[in-house]
Amino acid sequence: MNYKTDQENFWATEFGNDYLNRNEGEKLISSNLALFSKILKSCPTVSSIAELGCNIGLNLIALNRINKEFQLRGYEINSTASKLARKSNVAEILNTTILDNLDILQKFELTFTKGVLIHINPTELPIVYQNLYDLSNRYIMVCEYYNPTPVSINYRGHNDRLFKRDFAGEMMQQFNLKLVNYGFNYKHDSYLTNDDTTWFLMEK
Repeated sequence: MNYKTDQENFWATEFGNDYLNRNEGEKLISSNLALFSKILKSCPTVSSIAELGCNIGLNLIALNRINKEFQLRGYEINSTASKLARKSNVAEILNTTILDNLDILQKFELTFTKGVLIHINPTELPIVYQNLYDLSNRYIMVCEYYNPTPVSINYRGHNDRLFKRDFAGEMMQQFNLKLVNYGFNYKHDSYLTNDDTTWFLMEK
């Protein structure tokens, strides 16, 4: 696979493999189950969901536990993570970069990212936004680190690997989306083992 950015190569290779070893386990699945149960209350008719940047599939596993009838798909750049995600047997997993135009022959009622946009080279965000929009026929959700203005944060000793900004605000402006709901995940919440992230559910 050819990569356009240093960030893609970073996540597709050794550092991405180390990340998946740090982020696995039943506790994270339970946390994701609590988070998505809250989000889905604002879009209760959803039956098909696609995740851009699914890693080993912990979000998809949680969604499957919420509703076994959900049709799920995940896109993941790291081949090792993709293989592990497929083993859960809850979703169709595509090993590909989300910085390319994705096949939109099939659309989903909800598309989302969780902790993914923060690691995308800012110059490539418009294509990822476009993929989220084009793949969705109704709802889009992003759960990321929020900052009102774009900033770059040192990430585990690496520069230009983590970026904070108002991802949802940019998407709402670009595509004239409607804000349906939003919420904050506090890292000290006993039931949500996430960092301090904010989620935004938007509708076409």
